[in-house]
Amino acid sequence: MSPVEIGAWSLLVMVLLVVSGLHIAVALILLSLVGIWLMRGNFDIGLSLLGQAMNDSIAGQEFGVVPLFVLMGLLVGVAGLGKDMFDLADRGLRRVRGGVGIATVFANAGFAATTGISIASAAVFARISVPEMLRFGYNPRFAVGVVAGSSVLGMLIPPSLLMILYAFLAEQSVGAMFLSGVLPGILLTLVFCAGIVTMARLRPASIGGMDRDAPGGLRRSDAGRMVPIVALVALVLGGIYGGLFTATEAGAVGATGALAIALQRRQLDLAGFWRVLIETGHITVSVLFLIISANFYSRMLALSGLPQSIVQAITEADLGIAGFVALFILLVLVLGFIIDSASILLITVPLMLPVAQALGIDLVWLGVITIIAVEIGLLTPPFGLAAYVVKSSVDDSRITLVDVFAGAAPFALMMLVTLLIIIAFPWLATALVY
Repeated sequence: MSPVEIGAWSLLVMVLLVVSGLHIAVALILLSLVGIWLMRGNFDIGLSLLGQAMNDSIAGQEFGVVPLFVLMGLLVGVAGLGKDMFDLADRGLRRVRGGVGIATVFANAGFAATTGISIASAAVFARISVPEMLRFGYNPRFAVGVVAGSSVLGMLIPPSLLMILYAFLAEQSVGAMFLSGVLPGILLTLVFCAGIVTMARLRPASIGGMDRDAPGGLRRSDAGRMVPIVALVALVLGGIYGGLFTATEAGAVGATGALAIALQRRQLDLAGFWRVLIETGHITVSVLFLIISANFYSRMLALSGLPQSIVQAITEADLGIAGFVALFILLVLVLGFIIDSASILLITVPLMLPVAQALGIDLVWLGVITIIAVEIGLLTPPFGLAAYVVKSSVDDSRITLVDVFAGAAPFALMMLVTLLIIIAFPWLATALVY
C-alpha cells in the first residue's frame, strides 16, 4: 500500500473511530503512529515526530492566551459578571427574538479583538454563555451552536494568528492583513445576528428562550451593574489597540482585573480560587491536547503526500481565475474536515501562491477568503475543533457532541454565505488596505 493510500485510509478509519466514541485526540495520535509506522517501517520515527509535534505545536507564546483568557472567563463567571451581562442583554434585547444569542455574537466579536484565536473564545463563552442561555430557556443545541459558531470571529477580526501566518507565507504586510479582516469581521457578525433573527422567526422552537412574560427594557439601576463589565472590556481592548500590551499580556491583565472584581464583590475565597485554577488547568490541557494531536496528524498526512497530491492535481489543471478560486476554496473546505487551520495554510498556500500570482489575483483578498474557508472547518465534523472545545468546556451531560455540531451547522452555512459575498465583492476585503 502506497503512502498516499495509507493517508486516504486513515481518513476513513478516523471517521469510524470517532463515530464509535473514541476521543478525537486519541484517534488522531493512534492513526498517526500507525500510519507513520506503515509508511516508514519504524515505530520510533512516529514517536520522534510525536515528540516534535508536542513541542512545536504549542511552543509559541501566543498560546498563552488560552489559559489566561480561560482563567479570565472563569473569574468573570465567579464574580457574577457573566450573569450580569446576560441579564442585561436579555432585558435589553427582550423584544428581539433570540436576543441573548445575538448578545453572545457581539460579545464573541469583542472578545475576538483581544485573543486572535478561536479556541480561546470557544472555551471561555462555553463556560459563560451556555449556562446563562440554558437558564433563560434557550434550546441547548442553539446555545452551544451560537458559541461555537461565533467563536470563529477570533481568527478573522484582528489581531488574528491565522492572519499573521498567512502574511508570512504569502509575503504580505501583517498590518494590511489585519486591516483586511475588519470589514469582513463586521459583515460576518451582522450575518450571524441576521441569521439568528431569521431562525427565530421561521423556526422559533430551534431557538427557544422567548416564552417569558417578564417586562423587558433596561432600568437606571442597571448602570451600576454595567460599570465593571465596561471597565474590564475597555481595559483589555483599550490596552491592545492602544499599544500598551500584546494579546497574551491582555489575557493576564484581564484575568487580574476579573480577580480584583471577584474579590471586591466578595465572591471568591482561597478555596474557590484554587478550584478556578484547577478548572483552568483542566480546560487548557484538553484544548492543547487537541492542538498537539491535530498537528501530529497533519504531519502524518503531509508525510503521506495525500494533501500535496490533491493540491498538485488542481494546480496542473488549466483554469481561469474563477475556476482556480472555486477549486481552491473547495479544497480548503474539504481539508477543513480533516486537519487543523494552521496546517491547511501551511500545506496549501505555498503550493497555490505561484498560481495565484500568475493569474494576477490580489493576495490580500485571497487571504481573507482563505481564512474564512479554513474557519468553516472548525464547525464541521469529524474534525471541527471548535465543536470539541465547546463540548469539553460545557459541564452538562445532556449536551452531546452531536448537539454541538447540529447547533453549529446553521452558523457554518452563514459563514459560507459571507464567503460568497466577499468573493463577489472583493472591495470588502481591500477597501481599508488600498
